[in-house]
Amino acid sequence: MPVVEEVKAPKEFKRVSAHSHITGLGLDEKGRAKFIADGMVGQTEAREAAGIVVQMIREGKMAGRGVLIVGPSGTGKTAIAVGIAKELGPDTPFVSMSGSEIYSSEIRKTELLKQAFRKAIGVKIKERREVYEGVVRRIRIGMVRHPFNPYVKVPREAELVLETKDDERALHVGEEVAAQLVQLRVRRGDVIWIDARTGEVHKVGRACTGKEKRYDIEAVRCVDIPEGPVRKEKEIVHTLTLHALDLAQAAQEAAVLSLFGVPVSREIPDEVRRRVDEMVKKWLDEGRAELVPGVLFIDDAHMLDIEAFSFLTRALEESAFVPILILATNRGITKIRGTDIEAPHGMPLDLLDRLLIIRTRPYKPEEIREILRIRADEEDIPLTEEALETLTKIGAERSLRYAIQLMEPARIIAEREGRTKVLAEDVEKAMKYFVDVRESVRYVQEFEEKFLR
Repeated sequence: MPVVEEVKAPKEFKRVSAHSHITGLGLDEKGRAKFIADGMVGQTEAREAAGIVVQMIREGKMAGRGVLIVGPSGTGKTAIAVGIAKELGPDTPFVSMSGSEIYSSEIRKTELLKQAFRKAIGVKIKERREVYEGVVRRIRIGMVRHPFNPYVKVPREAELVLETKDDERALHVGEEVAAQLVQLRVRRGDVIWIDARTGEVHKVGRACTGKEKRYDIEAVRCVDIPEGPVRKEKEIVHTLTLHALDLAQAAQEAAVLSLFGVPVSREIPDEVRRRVDEMVKKWLDEGRAELVPGVLFIDDAHMLDIEAFSFLTRALEESAFVPILILATNRGITKIRGTDIEAPHGMPLDLLDRLLIIRTRPYKPEEIREILRIRADEEDIPLTEEALETLTKIGAERSLRYAIQLMEPARIIAEREGRTKVLAEDVEKAMKYFVDVRESVRYVQEFEEKFLR
């Protein structure tokens, strides 16, 4: 009997974002928030309010309105915005930006906001195309020597037989299609379709017959054998954002202008956007497209100035294509940037009147514990119960974000000590290396005379 040696694969690098575990708002069928669901913990009132917003969006009742999420730092404002986008479906565009970004761009503030708005609106474009679709029953690739390298062979043509439940057809294709068949590694038993006009090849998966050999891990999905004729009309759906359409239209016009030596602007002219809007409206009227309103989330919204707030107010009132605007802030009464006027959350009252305001509250210790448990699972950090309790206490007394920040350093400390699990002492040691804001302020005050002013 052959000896099987276990080989450990190197640890895969995985970028885990702060909200990668969130899959929805965690509501039941009556819109009530579960304590833990869809990666969300606590904040039941805010999540239920967000669920009502989702229903209003689905019913088309959010026109002229936006959402403002207010609460202290680290209370899940961004998590709720992500949850709203997840509830709206996998095709919903989600654009996240900070209010400070509008000052670091090389383009005008209003132009940056226009682009963000357009990125957050999707257009599903439906087309009827002639295609060849079926299961590959036979395939033969004709190879020839490369014209510049005689040791390399390249595809010249291909012959294949496609079969459906009702039809069979032999195809003879040229080098462009043959090259795609080789690149996609199409083989016998694969379900494919080929665009009859462009020759573009799409590999759908492996045909399910019940007799094929199955593996524990497979990279290609099993699909049903197509029905009907091999050559048929098929509805193709492409999802693009309005901003992508703007760029395509602007690129076409820029190519023409460059022939006459006209310099090309970095900004997209409003006239281009109007033409794109007219084109999309025509597609919608003809039933060739479907609008997918996405979510534009602006964190630290108090960083916007009076000009940006004026743009948002007008966009909510007048624009035909508007995403779901969600703002978030942790500020109370503060000055509106660019003015000497103090206002709630640093925002003009005429904009606040158009926003549904959702409050988030500080997390309770039991909620902090579950959030830390979820983050530890997401980031593959094995915590002991004592370490989890220590982190929970830190989160309650100092801040949730500080507790989350300590988990990865504590894991490294445990590994250096030869342990596979993080102990409470590892967390306490990490606290000595990395202090929170309160300790940092105390340190500055203690050595105030030694710091440069």
